[in-house]
Amino acid sequence: MTEKTGRTSAPPAPACTLVIFGATGDLTHRLLMPALYNLARWKLLPERFAIVGVSRKPMSSEDYRADLTERVRGFITARGTEAGGGFFDAATWDGLVSRVSYLSGDLADLETFARLKQHVAEVTGQRDGGSVLFYLAVAAQLFGPTVRQLGEAGLMREPEGAWRRVIIEKPFGHDLASARALNREILTSLSEGQVFRIDHFLGKETVQNILTFRFGNGMFEPVWNRDHIDHVQITVAETVGVEGRGRFYEATGALRDMVPNHLFQLFTLVAMEPPISFAPEAVRDKKQEVLLATPPASPDAVVRGQYRAGRVQERTMADYRREPDVAADSRTETFVALRLGIDNWRWAGVPFYLRTGKAMTHRDTEIAIRFKQAPLALFRGTGVEEAIENWLVLQLQPDEGISLQFGAKVPGPAVRLDTVKMRFCYKDFFKVEPSTGYETLIYDAMIGDSTLYQRADMIEAGWRIVQPIIDAADRDPVPYAAGSAGPREADDLLARDGRAWRPLGDH
Repeated sequence: MTEKTGRTSAPPAPACTLVIFGATGDLTHRLLMPALYNLARWKLLPERFAIVGVSRKPMSSEDYRADLTERVRGFITARGTEAGGGFFDAATWDGLVSRVSYLSGDLADLETFARLKQHVAEVTGQRDGGSVLFYLAVAAQLFGPTVRQLGEAGLMREPEGAWRRVIIEKPFGHDLASARALNREILTSLSEGQVFRIDHFLGKETVQNILTFRFGNGMFEPVWNRDHIDHVQITVAETVGVEGRGRFYEATGALRDMVPNHLFQLFTLVAMEPPISFAPEAVRDKKQEVLLATPPASPDAVVRGQYRAGRVQERTMADYRREPDVAADSRTETFVALRLGIDNWRWAGVPFYLRTGKAMTHRDTEIAIRFKQAPLALFRGTGVEEAIENWLVLQLQPDEGISLQFGAKVPGPAVRLDTVKMRFCYKDFFKVEPSTGYETLIYDAMIGDSTLYQRADMIEAGWRIVQPIIDAADRDPVPYAAGSAGPREADDLLARDGRAWRPLGDH
């Protein structure tokens, strides 16, 4: 097989400055700076480019650059991390870190933003500061106040021939009402075109490949409907627990953390109608149509679970309620499964089953499409009593690829069917380099492409679907053992429909 490069040529982003709020945090060290390092290696950063880190911690720019160098190098080279396993190019890093400066300040103090405005003008050598991309790598409760301060300081006014944009991390709100309130607050200071609500799942190659796979192959799109598809399963399973993030997780839970963003992104990409082009609004309009056609989730079609002590592969994991900063009587779910339907011509009557959980038996992120069973009349008298299950599986983690499961005749004089699989694996066909998933998203924000970002109406439509689950979450979640595939009740959710979950790790 001929190896093909996974990196196509693209022009460098236009000249700009990246300001990172939360510059001393884990997100910046673990993901953002490695992503910028990769963009530098791929020659996608502009020649005139500066990075300004902003955080409360008093520190000089020299000390901040030294701290970045020490910590980021470890994340780039360490295997098992999202960006890890790669070769560290010291020359590329030195060129990147030389563009970094640091500003300490309190985000609640307008004076910090006045100093930031002056600082950007100094590092760019432009009185108006030129084009600036602000990244909010801060706690969710600071999103609205930080944007308001940017507006009051005049930092969001766009100079002639330049732009100002803001990337906002998740979670965007914690329910429908708070998401609406946050959108109103942000859009008081910014236009919708300046807001880039990020979901790093959309930076993964296989996620981006869903649209090209669906709409670029004539053999699949004609059968991508209720006439041929029995149901769809979307799974995001993790083997890790809360990993010291008990305070955050207690206020969030699996539903808020994963469903209105990550899982709904996969859900809409699988279910959307063909857009007229890959232009940002054309794609986002079709994704929004899916959300609008999806009725709110029924609490009777939802299972919330919480892990108990157990063994996850080779590790012993404590009960969730014994994790630091977790209440002894916590009702926070670490697992959620739900059934959704879409009221439109393509998908009427086709159930979509979504599940996500922590401390599960395998790390597994996949979209599994089960095709309807073929009639067995042809096989009367042959001994074939059950049809082979036909699955199309888009695997996102851990090994990105696509597989197709179908039946084939076993060699010999008798007519017997057996299951066979055909599998395409990205790393076997393309030269896949380690990446964080943020590279594409940061680059797109720099060039003004919002295709992979969420609009205000999409955020609110997602919360509308899960709001009934939030309203009904006053009962204890059902327990499941760490290292299992989730609670028995999640199996019952599909069994009521005569179906079953695919085994985790069945790649």
